[in-house]
Amino acid sequence: MRPDCRLLFAARIARMFAYGLVSVILAFYLAELGVSTRLIGILLSLTLLGDTVVSLWMTTVADRLGRRRMLIAGGGLMLFAGGLFALTTQFTWLLVAAIIGVISPSGNEVGPFLAIEQAALSQEIAQEKRTHVFAWYNLSGSFATAIGALVGGHLSGFLQHAGVAPLNSYRVILFAYAFLGGLLCLLFSRLSREVEPAPADAAVHKNRFGLHHSHGVVMKLSALFSLDAFGGGFVIQSIVAYWFYCRFGADLSTLGSVFFGANLLAGLSSLVSAQVAARIGLVNTMVFTHLPSNLLLIAIPFMPSLPWAIALLLLRFSISQMDVPPRQAYTMAVVSPDERSAAAGITGIARTIGAGLSPAIAGALLGNPALLGAPFILGGGLKVIYDLLLYRSFQKHVPVESSSAPAPTNPRP
Repeated sequence: MRPDCRLLFAARIARMFAYGLVSVILAFYLAELGVSTRLIGILLSLTLLGDTVVSLWMTTVADRLGRRRMLIAGGGLMLFAGGLFALTTQFTWLLVAAIIGVISPSGNEVGPFLAIEQAALSQEIAQEKRTHVFAWYNLSGSFATAIGALVGGHLSGFLQHAGVAPLNSYRVILFAYAFLGGLLCLLFSRLSREVEPAPADAAVHKNRFGLHHSHGVVMKLSALFSLDAFGGGFVIQSIVAYWFYCRFGADLSTLGSVFFGANLLAGLSSLVSAQVAARIGLVNTMVFTHLPSNLLLIAIPFMPSLPWAIALLLLRFSISQMDVPPRQAYTMAVVSPDERSAAAGITGIARTIGAGLSPAIAGALLGNPALLGAPFILGGGLKVIYDLLLYRSFQKHVPVESSSAPAPTNPRP
């Protein structure tokens, strides 16, 4: 890979390691400060909301103001959030750091980085190799998060056993997070101008979301991705784990082993998708790998025993992430180069909003013994509808890179 690509991969690994590092101790740190559980929940929600708003603005202006500049700013917001969290004991300042800064309470990707990095990678990688590179990009992030979470938990425990007060042990982790934010600024500052889009024609008018010709396509994809994420929100990991406990009495050690294996399979499955996409195309890979995984999801609550349910869950995870690299590559291919950061940002925000709505509904369903399996059926059913709509709308849609014609404003109805 080119030097810029190596820098972007290094930044992805460092960032996801930092997210995993802090996600383990954040709630414990706030509790140690004397913050009530109710306020902790509010703070974490505002953290995600603030990250969403900041990311939407930064990604939609990145192609105009500079991708490198926005990435450096994102690293600075990580440094700001980690440093202020570690230094203050005032809830008001914690709120400021949570809303304005970039910090991940879940270990998942937050901030403007993912969208802009995908656009920058697409700028430097040939179309036919993009899915393969995105597969490794996703896998490296998944492994870095897992290692970060492991280090965060063990390091804080080691420091406490060595006599360090719990509050100070958590602060060490937060200072490490801030340091990694500063490291990101350094890495991003070394990117060349090759990651930037070519200057757009002055006659091309962009709307406030940073789009022009591809506005209709991006809005259609965003609606579909939001539907997919809404279905996925019914079966997030914590809900599935609780279902296994309620349905079969599975203990935490068993569940921990199951989800470690499941996430490992999911990460590895993304590598296979590149080879599949090269043979059958991006949209076909997205649909024909995602559809059977959702049918397996629907079947899980009908399994008669814990081993059968675990087997189906692992089988589902072994193909569940094969649509992710093709989805990212396809989003980059159907828009103009100077719209890529905005397109990735908008579709990512749509997924975040969709995924945030359904867990509350799933929790209510789990409270009724007669509806215990409903989250799997609803989640899988909605995701099947997404697959069918995606295939119908985009199976014959020609990406911008595959056509010399201007990008259409809407896909085939």
